[in-house]
Amino acid sequence: MADRPVGGSSLSSPPEAVQDDRDRLVAAYRGARGQPALFDVHGVPRGIGYDEFVDADGEIRPHWAELAAVIGERGRAGLDRLRATVSALVEHDGITYIAVDHDGEPVTNGQGIATPGPWHLDALPLLLTPEDWTTLETGVAQRSRLLDAVLADVYGPQRAVTSGVLPAQLLFAHPGYIRAARGIEIPGGHQLFLHGCDVSRDRSGAFLVNADWTQAPSGAGYALADRRVVAHAAPDLYERVGPRPVSPFAQTLRLALIDAAPEAAEDPVVVVLSPGIGSETAFDQAYLASVLGFPLVESADLVVRDGTLWMRSLGTFKRVDVVLRRVDADYADPLDLRSDSQLGVVGLVEVQRRGAVTVVNTLGSGVLESPGLQRFLPEIADLLIGEAPLLPSAPTYWGGIDAERSHLLSHLPSLLIKPTVGGKTIVGPALSTGEREALAARIAATPWQWVGQELPQFSSAPTDQGFAAAGVGVRLFTVSQRGGYAPMVGGLGYVLAAGNAAYKLNTVAAKDVWVQAPTRAQAEVTAPPVEPPTTRPSGTRGISSPRVLSDLFWLGRYGERAESTARLLTVTRERYHEYRHRQHTAGSECVPVLLTALGKLTGTDNAAPDPVAAAPRTLWALTVDRQRPGSLAQSVERLGRAARSVRDQMSNDTWMVLSSVERALAQLPEAPAGGPISVADDTALATAHALTLAGMLALSGMAAESVVRDVDWTMTDIGKRIERGLWLTGLLRATLGQARSRAAEQTIIESTLVACESSVIYLRRNLGVVSVAAVADLVLFDEENPRSLVYQLERLRANLKTLPGASGSSRAERVVDEISTRLRRVDPGDLDEVTAAGERAELTELLDAMHDGLRDLSGVITATQLSLPGMMQPLWGPDRRRVVP
Repeated sequence: MADRPVGGSSLSSPPEAVQDDRDRLVAAYRGARGQPALFDVHGVPRGIGYDEFVDADGEIRPHWAELAAVIGERGRAGLDRLRATVSALVEHDGITYIAVDHDGEPVTNGQGIATPGPWHLDALPLLLTPEDWTTLETGVAQRSRLLDAVLADVYGPQRAVTSGVLPAQLLFAHPGYIRAARGIEIPGGHQLFLHGCDVSRDRSGAFLVNADWTQAPSGAGYALADRRVVAHAAPDLYERVGPRPVSPFAQTLRLALIDAAPEAAEDPVVVVLSPGIGSETAFDQAYLASVLGFPLVESADLVVRDGTLWMRSLGTFKRVDVVLRRVDADYADPLDLRSDSQLGVVGLVEVQRRGAVTVVNTLGSGVLESPGLQRFLPEIADLLIGEAPLLPSAPTYWGGIDAERSHLLSHLPSLLIKPTVGGKTIVGPALSTGEREALAARIAATPWQWVGQELPQFSSAPTDQGFAAAGVGVRLFTVSQRGGYAPMVGGLGYVLAAGNAAYKLNTVAAKDVWVQAPTRAQAEVTAPPVEPPTTRPSGTRGISSPRVLSDLFWLGRYGERAESTARLLTVTRERYHEYRHRQHTAGSECVPVLLTALGKLTGTDNAAPDPVAAAPRTLWALTVDRQRPGSLAQSVERLGRAARSVRDQMSNDTWMVLSSVERALAQLPEAPAGGPISVADDTALATAHALTLAGMLALSGMAAESVVRDVDWTMTDIGKRIERGLWLTGLLRATLGQARSRAAEQTIIESTLVACESSVIYLRRNLGVVSVAAVADLVLFDEENPRSLVYQLERLRANLKTLPGASGSSRAERVVDEISTRLRRVDPGDLDEVTAAGERAELTELLDAMHDGLRDLSGVITATQLSLPGMMQPLWGPDRRRVVP
């Protein structure tokens, strides 16, 4: 039998066996007596909602037959393997999500840093028929047109208000309405650029809208990433079902962003503005930016000058024409909006008002999410576009109308209660008697500030948790084009949380959404026709902000630090095991020396009454303790943070390597069980060291062979070379600065050379010779040794020459020249001389000078290349200043 792809299943099982296994799975799903199961995977009653998988008679719906067959062929064990494969691919691709607490704030670690966790993706897709998709596609496109008309109206003529259709207080009291945005128009025929819409099915199978997302819709990046994972995990299922692709949406969005540029822009530059890696959906933003091919920027990367928005770069600026905004509107400009915001760009509102930049979604679009506006949407639709919504929302009751207020107050236990002035949704069924009474009093006091909405209804579908059912929903996406709105085919599916949390659209996992093509031939079409932009796009070659370059600089430093630390931890652990029962021998002196070196290099004190006895726990702490300065875990954690800050510039292979290292370290407990460290613990420690070292070498190899040699790569390599030089000089200072007996010196030199990755070449060149001078000649002065200090200096000199603004006499270049000159004046033979006190004074003096010089170099680069200009503020120019009404 021919080999199958990873994740594939055998398609040659006996038909009878397949049918039996499938019948067992379906029978378990149906529940008793052929009816749909009454409880979901969480043990929560499902009621009699619509079932996506089986019909009212318990028969598998035709468009699910292929999935049922494949799952039947796999069996429960195969389903478990599929779930594990998806989970592994999610980790390999570095798909993450930052959890939030009950107040909507990111969950942080002990140091106040938001920590990304794994993205939960259900291995089984949600299937939609061509007829279902036609309904959704038509309905969401119309809804986007409707919301676009509303957005243009509320910031323009305000017909909905002046005609009495929309009560004025529901518009102006909502925090999403931004007065500074009145009069701002984006180029093209639409004011709403990107629209997200959450839909589900009612008991009859009809689709209902549960929420519109217009502020800064999230999830499109996750949807694209989810498809990649599920298609790779189950290629046989993907081939048999043949869903329509989601990737054309990225191209449509890219061209739409280019087309949204101001008319004066000849070669538009587009950026994606992110709140940063602490954002709940940081992955979604970065992945979407990388797929689009546009820079992911933060507020520090942008500046307003002379009425224009610019992206900072090394010694220059690049004009920005279009901003895809993922920062909430009221944080977008601390000058005109929230003054306490650190996420926005000072002067952005004025630049947009002048028409010098297009910001999408436009400022103020969040008002479309108002529950008060949603109550009157059918009436507004009739007024503005002369149509009724094709996708209805759940019935809603406004407290400002007497009859509806009475209904709202009498049905509090069975409604969602939403404040029209902004605030959290209240789930009526979750309220106690006292809470209901208090809420009723608040509604009676200010009735116009409240609406009540019938509880959402959800269909159920199979999940990878034993093929059990759970409630599901879908977030659809559309993007504006000159001729209308183009949808993503499918969207971001999700498995809803248990109990009342589902009514607030809280989720426990994502689902890939597969839309079947009407015919297999149509399924093979890879991209729908896309309207071409009216302007030519511009690349951003050679444009990197100081923030990005700083992250890349530290990416190089932390990667090299983790590699060097893993190597030194390995050799120290090996020497400990070699000499722990032979401490009377001279060679055993290498163990405390190496432990001392680890302490000095990591900036921690490894001194102990008996350092050899304490060695196992010292090595453990220096491996897994993230709070310990210089530890392996801390270096890897900071490496990951730096990489995620520039995720849009990293290849997918980066996350496969980095996540495996993070996983290896995370599997070790913070401290082993009490008593001596067991053999199993020591084996686990050795495995973590080996995996970390292998991972860092793989990242280094990718940087050497797969990354374009632009300014970004150059800054990463500069960080790498500085760190390698610092580590080398610190290691030699700690291990060879003090003379010892010949036997001790031999083991120390051998260990040092292994830690420097130079032992093999040393043995070839110095057979049987134990000489500090020979070591220095190889690791300090040998220009052909990529681990030597002089090699690092030459690479630094070459890298600095390629940076914009390099003159041959810049501060950084002068520091490198000074270090190199001092190094070249030294005779390696003199470094072996020992003073009466047993010290190698010339060696330590040289190493200290080199170490200090490299630290100075790091400071100079940080101050000159990686720091933002001081006292930056918008400069409008007296002839171009205008009064904001």
